[in-house]
Amino acid sequence: MDPSLSLYDQLGGAEGVRALVEAFYPRVQQNAVLAPLFPEDIEPVMEKQYMFLSQFFGGPALFSEAFGHPMMRARHMKFTITDGHADEWLHCMAHALRDVGIQEPLASFVLDRLSGPARHFVNSY
Repeated sequence: MDPSLSLYDQLGGAEGVRALVEAFYPRVQQNAVLAPLFPEDIEPVMEKQYMFLSQFFGGPALFSEAFGHPMMRARHMKFTITDGHADEWLHCMAHALRDVGIQEPLASFVLDRLSGPARHFVNSY
């Protein structure tokens, strides 16, 4: 890890974040817990995730420029999200990070950073 670089840059910038999203969503679509939450046409979701993660990791504010303030919890309230969903989401992301070659300690740091939002979206117990 290079603390002088943003996570966005450490992940490989636009290409790296795009690769991560492209590795992540096939896992989500094959996950029995997560797949029902997502539409069959996953491309628009992937694009929004790419835009959000770019911004979240310190890159360009693509999501905010296109859609306004992320307000991610509010955007996810229409879905029932449990701790189990958050666990599965993080599990898929851990595998996607590995799939695109993100090494430790960066992979764990990214997962830790994403665990806050993943847990924040939980709205059902």
